[in-house]
Amino acid sequence: GGRVNTDAIDNSAGVDTSDHEVNIKILLNAVVANGDLTVKQRNQLLAEMTDEVGALVLRNNYAQNVAMANAVAQAPSLLHAHQRAMRRMERKGDLDRELEFLPTDRQVKERLAAGRGLTQPELAVLLAYEKITAADELIGSGLPDDPYLQRLLYAYFPLALRERFPEQIDAHALRREIVTTVLVNDTINSAGTTFLHRMREETGASTEEIVRAQTAARAIFELGTVWDEVEALDNRVPAAVQTRIRLHSRRLVERGARWLLNNRPQPLELAETIEFFAERVQAVWAELPKLLRGADLDWYQAILDELAEAGVPGELAQRVAGFSSAFPTLDIVAVADRTGKAPLDVAEVYYDLADRLSISRLMDRIIELPRADRWQSMARASIREDLYAAHAALTADVLSVGNGASTPEQRFEAWERKNAPILARARATLDEIHGSDAFDLANLSVAMRTMRTLLRQHV
Repeated sequence: GGRVNTDAIDNSAGVDTSDHEVNIKILLNAVVANGDLTVKQRNQLLAEMTDEVGALVLRNNYAQNVAMANAVAQAPSLLHAHQRAMRRMERKGDLDRELEFLPTDRQVKERLAAGRGLTQPELAVLLAYEKITAADELIGSGLPDDPYLQRLLYAYFPLALRERFPEQIDAHALRREIVTTVLVNDTINSAGTTFLHRMREETGASTEEIVRAQTAARAIFELGTVWDEVEALDNRVPAAVQTRIRLHSRRLVERGARWLLNNRPQPLELAETIEFFAERVQAVWAELPKLLRGADLDWYQAILDELAEAGVPGELAQRVAGFSSAFPTLDIVAVADRTGKAPLDVAEVYYDLADRLSISRLMDRIIELPRADRWQSMARASIREDLYAAHAALTADVLSVGNGASTPEQRFEAWERKNAPILARARATLDEIHGSDAFDLANLSVAMRTMRTLLRQHV
């Protein structure tokens, strides 16, 4: 019971204030040494920045407590992942479960049987260790020097310093450490305690590659703006509604990061990747209410109605309702680039196919698969990524039929005529699978093989 975390969480504002004070004084001492400020002017400037430093610290504190609320909401469902993360840190010598009062494997098994997850203080310990180990791995990489991330260095300091002493900020003795700390906080606060561990399991990528992908995904989907708007709803909508929105946005970013890891050259060039995708993705996302069909449109409308009833403003509700259908915009932009088609033209065909072949229904069944251990998680992720890839490839196939003036319906009908026999057999198999009482890896694997038979007609 209660809302106690650990001292590291509940007292984090004091530590953060001290860190800001030290880093600001390092900067200003260099300015004084260069003769650009007197000691008296330095002290006056420090006093003038007190309120802004307090606001910066409280914002960090808020974000970390949001991360804790999200972790508590998912604690039972992610206990297996928490267990695997603890085991990894133990193997590396970074964690002593007994010393930190974290549950043993036997105790984890008992909690799994009871449907309980880690407690709030236990989650706080795990959050702290994840941040420490991630920072240790990133500080030795080239990521803190990435030009795109220098904005994090500037945002760390009060406005007066950013305006008057940008060169001194660039030359700060601890600039790499500051960027690393901010980046780790941003990544784990937004993605969750088990994110890095699960991405390593599923993709084999390094911590640097994963953080690059997650940073790019956040920027491409412009979720910083969404999170600011959700924060503005404090005490206006139930906290549970805010948590649900944040968890849905986390799922979108996670899928986006995984897609970037699997489909783009590594390590990602952050600025280049974001520039390539962001504007095109946003253009398609804005048109989702017109693009979605059938079950996807029904789902979108149901979420929209639910959010509106909870008091979420219209524009934000529309954006959140599109989360589940926004992830494929990455595939859509990639197909548009390969085929030379406009992203919106590709999107029309993509979402039309999702309805006609019940692809979204199949994806829902895949998401329902268990992930009680690493191998189930990896099998689930593999079949899910296979379906997304098949959907994108089928979209390109349909786009290759007809002419520039053809509607999505006309293109599909022409493609259907061209592939009638194999499409009829595929539909019969998929209908049989959808009519089954149980969905497991076996029948979903058959469904994926059926989807691939459609593709083999075009290779």
